[in-house]
Amino acid sequence: MYYKFSGFTQRLVGATAAAAYTPQGLKPLNSVIPTESPDLIFGTSKPLPAADPFLGTNKVPDLQKVFQRSDGLPVHLKLGYPDRLLYRTTMALTIGGTFYCLVALFISSQPKKQK
Repeated sequence: MYYKFSGFTQRLVGATAAAAYTPQGLKPLNSVIPTESPDLIFGTSKPLPAADPFLGTNKVPDLQKVFQRSDGLPVHLKLGYPDRLLYRTTMALTIGGTFYCLVALFISSQPKKQK
């Protein structure tokens, strides 16, 4: 069974296949095909340069060679010293955050002193 959204009841109601695949507000493609292409808004008349200096060189093949090398290192440590520094910093912050949470829980679990 096919369903479509009813604008009157704001619910799904039963429908035929043609009604379900042609929602309200949309027309079949054969009646709306434009005969001319629209004007370009931000178009340019000159062709794009072959090698734009902003794009730089493609580094993907080099990085694929580095990451697919079988040297026993995990992927997150393949790029050497910067990766090790980021990994160790992340681990230190994780351990420090866990310790800080445990200290905060311990302090908050202590009863307040009566004056």
